[in-house]
Amino acid sequence: MKKKIAATSYGVIGLGRFGSALVRTLAEAGKEVIAVDKDEQAVKAARKYTDFAFVVETLSQDTLEETGIQNCGTVAICIGEAIDVSIMTTMLVINMDVPHVIAKATSAEHGEVLKRLGASVVYPESDMAVRVGKRLISGNLIDYISLDDDVEVRRIQVGGKLVGRTIQEIDVRRAYGINIIAIERNHQTDVEFSAQYCFHELDSVTVIGKIDKIDRFEADTQS
Repeated sequence: MKKKIAATSYGVIGLGRFGSALVRTLAEAGKEVIAVDKDEQAVKAARKYTDFAFVVETLSQDTLEETGIQNCGTVAICIGEAIDVSIMTTMLVINMDVPHVIAKATSAEHGEVLKRLGASVVYPESDMAVRVGKRLISGNLIDYISLDDDVEVRRIQVGGKLVGRTIQEIDVRRAYGINIIAIERNHQTDVEFSAQYCFHELDSVTVIGKIDKIDRFEADTQS
């Protein structure tokens, strides 16, 4: 049952709405994902997106290691209602020395315990899972600020069809309805750039705007 998994892969334990959406988002971006749940139907649904989907009746160090999840770079514990299982599983994964452990919490008290164990804590529903997945993919999980339910400040790595074009040519304000507020190149940040600035590979831009419009801009940087 044990698989060879790359350190850049992701693990998702718990395939409810949050976990399932996270698996789908990561897999559709071409990432290798291990998915784990005790529900056979949930695992079967996850197999549309990953070959590494396992039914695990009882979560223990031995059963988790059989899936290869300890080799992942990031593991998300998406168990909400069974708080005791969530806490125990988070502790097990952290003890496996997984570099980045994210855990879903259903209350502030639940989240505080998970934080003390060493996990990054989220309180999302399914739509938030998609956004968390996108941040994981880009490596920018903490590089965004939610101003309210609709508006974010987000840092995005430039790529795709934006490379070699100027800010004026792209005209992000007209084309996407967002504003660029900073550009980072070679670890230096410029907030006084001109419209003639030409994007280079590995540049990062910080933008502000509606979430759906930023999502569309970010998708174009990947294409």
